[in-house]
Amino acid sequence: MGLLTGTASFVRYTVEGDIPADFWDFAAERIAARAFRDIDDSFDELSVGWVSLASMFDSSFSEASFIAGDNVAMAMRIDERKVAPAVLKKFFLKEEKRILKERQLPKLSRSQKLELKENVRLRLLKQAAPVPAVYEMYWNLADNAVTFFSTSGKAQAVFEELFRDTFDLGLVMQIPFTLATALLPDAADELHELTPAVIA
Repeated sequence: MGLLTGTASFVRYTVEGDIPADFWDFAAERIAARAFRDIDDSFDELSVGWVSLASMFDSSFSEASFIAGDNVAMAMRIDERKVAPAVLKKFFLKEEKRILKERQLPKLSRSQKLELKENVRLRLLKQAAPVPAVYEMYWNLADNAVTFFSTSGKAQAVFEELFRDTFDLGLVMQIPFTLATALLPDAADELHELTPAVIA
């Protein structure tokens, strides 16, 4: 669930680094450079990039701009082509059996098995359709805060890398302690002295 739905799971980040003075020109150039590229007609295993909130197919932002007032609002799309381990095992054993019978061999060497397994994996990969996933994000420039609409650790790691590669800025996840220190700067010393308590 994301920004455009009724309910949402999300994490918040603080942006680290200085935002360029000509930010919108900079952002347009960098987002275009890291826009999503379709892999439907290729054999690539993975594609990651930005798309508009309006459509996962709009990587040129023709349907909806990434600019929303003084905020950046867009989505990260990940297309990944995978072969399930059980499917790979099935077709590998089938191909191994065929080769042993055809060549009248008692068994394949370890290197032959590895090569065969990789060949089978590549053949299956070429037949697999990429599975898409879309995660929305909202960057409030005034607060220097980013909301990312997923609590998946894997998605967060990909997002943090894409954000850094796009804007040359880092992200620090906001946890209750860092949020408290930001909201209560005068109480920073007291907050640092707090210790965990076990409530039974």
